[in-house]
Amino acid sequence: MANPELAIIPQHVAIIMDGNGRWANKRGLPRTVGHSKGVEAVRETVRAAGEAGVKYLTLFAFSSENWSRPESEVNDLLGLLRRFIRRDLAELHRENVRIRVIGERDELQGDILPLLVEAEETTRFNTALTLVIAFNYGARNEIARAVAKLARDVEAGLLTAADIDADRISESLDTAGIPDPDLIIRTSGEERLSNFLLWQAAYSELVFLPEYWPDFDRKLFYDALRIFASRDRRFGGLSNQTAAVVG
Repeated sequence: MANPELAIIPQHVAIIMDGNGRWANKRGLPRTVGHSKGVEAVRETVRAAGEAGVKYLTLFAFSSENWSRPESEVNDLLGLLRRFIRRDLAELHRENVRIRVIGERDELQGDILPLLVEAEETTRFNTALTLVIAFNYGARNEIARAVAKLARDVEAGLLTAADIDADRISESLDTAGIPDPDLIIRTSGEERLSNFLLWQAAYSELVFLPEYWPDFDRKLFYDALRIFASRDRRFGGLSNQTAAVVG
């Protein structure tokens, strides 16, 4: 049920979950502890999004650049993903949450891809919140793959170059069928998108929070929603206030 305090609820919220390692370092703890705490923040955020009436929640879980981190840390992150799916999938399914996964899949090895596919298939027909997990994801790679697909379709005679427009490109991205994010939140004080949803973020409202991701909770989520509700979204046109004066 939507929170009565919020006059406007974004349909799609995307989050760059940043700061797990710095949260741990600040406390003299191993980075793995920060990642574990970050999973707890994921659980609370998913619940808060559902309560608020958000329809789509996209979480930047693992970027295509994260493979360059130390092998031990990568293994820890993959282990947390495994545990999250195995532990939380049944509960998410009971709560009618649908899971979608975006990102490059061709190079995934071991049990990771089967786990992601299982999560998608198990929840395919759920109709409440759609939880989009960006795993092995990079926006430039996503766009490049979409362009390559369109080029193959042109070569095969399925469409012409004149058929390719913004809508066609959107339909060729990993997020096909998912509305563009209304709100993108990034924690840890960094103020950049870091190769996340670059195409889809064209008109997204951006909210940057100083708190590290393990400290993110329901209150901070609702704080971000209130900031969003206070924004005047113009999409290249006149503001609501200006339009009223002109009209």
